[in-house]
Amino acid sequence: MGGPVQLLLALAAVAAAFACAGADPPQQERSALQAFLAGTPHERALGWNASVPACAWTGVRCDAANATVVELRLPGIGLIGSVPLGTLGGLRGLQVLSLRDNRLLGDIPSDLFGLPRLRSLYLQGNLLTGAIPAEVGRLASLEHLALSRNSLTGAVPSALNNLTRLRSLRLDGNRLSGSLPSLSFRQLEVFNVSYNDLNGSIPSSLARFSPESFAGNVGLCGPPLVDQPCQPSPPGVPVKSSKKKRKLSGAAVVAIAVGAGAAALLALVLLALCAVHRHRRAATGEEEVKTTPPTRGLTPSTASGEMTGGDFTSSSKDISVAAAAAAGGAAERSRLVFVGKQGPGQHHYSFDLEDLLRASAEVLGKGSLGTSYKAVLEEGTTVVVKRLRDVAVARREFAACVEAAAGAAAEHRNLVPLRGYYYSKDEKLLVVDYLPGGSLSARLHGSRGTGRTPMDWEARMRTALCAARGVAHLHTAHSLAHGNVKSSNLLLRPDPDAAALSDYCLHQIFPPAPARPGGSGGGYRAPELVDARRPTFRSDVYSLGVLFLELLTCKSPAHHASLEGGDGAVDLPRWVQSVVREEWTAEVFDAELVRMGGSAEEEMVALLQVAMACVSTAPDARPDAPDVVRMIEEISGGHGRTTTEESEGTRGASEEERSRGPTP
Repeated sequence: MGGPVQLLLALAAVAAAFACAGADPPQQERSALQAFLAGTPHERALGWNASVPACAWTGVRCDAANATVVELRLPGIGLIGSVPLGTLGGLRGLQVLSLRDNRLLGDIPSDLFGLPRLRSLYLQGNLLTGAIPAEVGRLASLEHLALSRNSLTGAVPSALNNLTRLRSLRLDGNRLSGSLPSLSFRQLEVFNVSYNDLNGSIPSSLARFSPESFAGNVGLCGPPLVDQPCQPSPPGVPVKSSKKKRKLSGAAVVAIAVGAGAAALLALVLLALCAVHRHRRAATGEEEVKTTPPTRGLTPSTASGEMTGGDFTSSSKDISVAAAAAAGGAAERSRLVFVGKQGPGQHHYSFDLEDLLRASAEVLGKGSLGTSYKAVLEEGTTVVVKRLRDVAVARREFAACVEAAAGAAAEHRNLVPLRGYYYSKDEKLLVVDYLPGGSLSARLHGSRGTGRTPMDWEARMRTALCAARGVAHLHTAHSLAHGNVKSSNLLLRPDPDAAALSDYCLHQIFPPAPARPGGSGGGYRAPELVDARRPTFRSDVYSLGVLFLELLTCKSPAHHASLEGGDGAVDLPRWVQSVVREEWTAEVFDAELVRMGGSAEEEMVALLQVAMACVSTAPDARPDAPDVVRMIEEISGGHGRTTTEESEGTRGASEEERSRGPTP
């Protein structure tokens, strides 16, 4: 089976016994489902057999007693046309409706706005037209609303302000026009109206969201769109006052003064009452309950606490869970745990394991730690899920290792943020940020056909500096070794000074890898490193040196045979050393760099010297990571920007700290 299917098979066990147990939902709901399917053409058969309880139908999930339908999930099954009125509105207990990525036409079905318990409505990726009706404000329980990638027109309704529980609102990719209303949502975490036809100034209540949330609206202006400031209004024409001014009587003046005083007194009383109310709520813990997202969808088995899931359907790269049977509440031993700091400007994640199960997934690649998947959640958040293999430690050691790594990464932009983990007997997962720029390995060794833009020298130098800064931060600020420095673990961002290392500090959770024959490290691994579980600062520097050689030569350390045209396992450092000894230094450099010309040859030779020092056979002869940062900064001159954080993080360590190994 394909990679995404393997991920979901690993996460979701079919729980048909739970789905079929107990009573069927009321006949009214069963009839509503049948009428919906009968009135909506669809390309894929769902197998809604009348002889089978409705709670066992694909895409249908009932409550624990199977007394009412609480979820209907039919994403990407080829639904065509408009939704018949009077069908889905009969599912009075419905909490989640997902009909995304189909070909639904017409207006948003009006009977959906009468569902009192609806918490999540996912209609993105259809062909819906018309305006967003003001009736949407009747969905008082709604937490997630996704209407993106349709053809909706008209204004963004101010009635959305009635949705006080809303946590995500996605209206991007439509034809909405007019100005944005002032929307005040305390709990809103995801907001996107990009690529519409909106205009006017962005309300201050929405200015806290990223510029990407408003992109593609040429008429919008003001923060956070720093490149689209609002133009000041032309000064107004003064209005001439009438010569005959009507004077207020004394009684009117007294009445106005008394009224203003009463209004001020009333405002003070209301403020005092609000303060007392908030104090009582904080004392009873109500504030915590309100601001902490509820954990939903985790379905541990009653015996072992391991996660179970539901049936799923697969369409190309789109994987969705159609039904997940719950067996009791979420257990402590099988839940998605978020780690690390989420500082200002960082995205706050508030999804659970069931959200991951339902996400669209595609394989990004397979590495030494396991397989990585790009997962797009229904509300639009994109993360990377790493399915680890061969983990050899217990939960406590696993959690301690991951939390230490996440804490280190939260402080430095050259380390990919690690957001969460899942640990069970059979599955261990990591959740990290998704960086769409891809890896350095893909950038260097990807297709070299026509139309490809080579990576220029300045970009390579700044990328080398990013890698060195990330490693130096781990060494000096946290006394941690990276243990897995390589080009496929260096991810690129639009800002060339913000490339970030991934898969750091996780070596302790895996079993020892077998030593290579003949004592050769090969690839990025230092020759003295026998046990991959015990990397040192010096072995990290060796790996950095190999990475620099890769940037200079554009040769992958894994391609041993091609380097000298033979079949011997000659690693990249040895090949470079042999070429330099023969005084053919120019032959080392990537031909694309040489063809670009320019005055970079001196810097290339200087970085080559740094790289050769890093890959010295004798560990003690290698420079420390902070020294590597300093040398590259001196070579690059103005290429890379140095922040205060980076300077302090790489130059403040004492000689004693630099010489000792990582924390065991």
